[in-house]
Parts: sequence; C-alpha cells; structure tokens
Amino acid sequence: MTDNEILSLMRETPSLGQRALFDKYYSYVFSIVNRIINGFGSADDSEECVIDVFASVMMKLVPDDDCSLKSYIGAVARNSAISMRRSLAAKTGKNISADDENMAEIADEQDIEANSDKSEASNLLLKKVSELGPPDSIIIIQKYYYEKSSTEIAEMVGLNATAVRMRCGRAIKRLKKLLEADGITL
Repeated sequence: MTDNEILSLMRETPSLGQRALFDKYYSYVFSIVNRIINGFGSADDSEECVIDVFASVMMKLVPDDDCSLKSYIGAVARNSAISMRRSLAAKTGKNISADDENMAEIADEQDIEANSDKSEASNLLLKKVSELGPPDSIIIIQKYYYEKSSTEIAEMVGLNATAVRMRCGRAIKRLKKLLEADGITL
C-alpha cells in the first residue's frame, strides 16, 4: 500500500488507515528505536517507545497533507527514541560517551525531568480514563485525543449525538473525582 493510499484511507476510515500505517511502518520504526535504545533499555522499553511513536504520529498527522510518511515517521521515531534513551540513561545511571556516534543527535536543551513528569501525568490520566469503562472511555479518548465530533463518536459507539454529549459531560465529572481521589486537582 502506498503512502497516498494510506493517507486517503485515513481520511475516509481513520481506524483502517491507522492500522495500514501501523502494519506498513512497524518494522521500520522498531529498527530505528532499537538501534538508538540498544544497551540502555529492555525489549519492553523499545516496544513502549514504538507505541509512543505511533500514538504521536496518529494524533498529530494531518491526513490532508501531501507528505512523505516514511520521513515523517522516521523523524518522530528518532526523536522519541532519543528522548527515551536519555530518560533510561538518567534512571539507570549509564553515561553516554562523547565519542558515541549518536551523541550529536542526543545533545539538545530538553528538560528530562519535566518530560518525565509529563509522561507520568499522561499515564495516570490514561489509566483513570480507562477506569471509566466503555463507552465513556471511548467517548473521552475520541473527543479529546482525536478531536472527533459528537456525531462521529455517536456512529462509533452506537448512540445518538445528544447522548454522547451527555455521557461525555458526566464522564468528565467522574474523571475529575477519580483524579481528585489521587490528589490531582484540575
């Protein structure tokens, strides 16, 4: 399947387009991530980074753009893997040699601590959203991560648009209570 066919499919049927994108580029992303993280993390860390790459690509990619998917995905994979490598190096205490061939790619001004805090907050939020259960978790994710309209979400979950809006409002209130129970205020 070509990049244009995948982009077209993502416009028409996002879930099928995302699946096609994942199927075509999984090995490519995994090889980039594994090359950069090798020696700093486990196979689970590599898989987590690959999943983060696809999540980032699927949330930020505008299928209307006429772009090279391979170069875009490759750049996201490289940057995510470098961030993961920095995080793993900080946690394990491994130092990166200045002679390392990837050193030029790694050096920049990112705040690892802030990124780690943001990642922990994101993981907690996703965990709490999943505790809402279907269809509320699906509604929240589709609305706030994928920016779908109530009508589009209604088609996915088999409700009408008004019911989706009502469930979304109630789910947000429940989510707020769940977060407050863990000491997080909005």
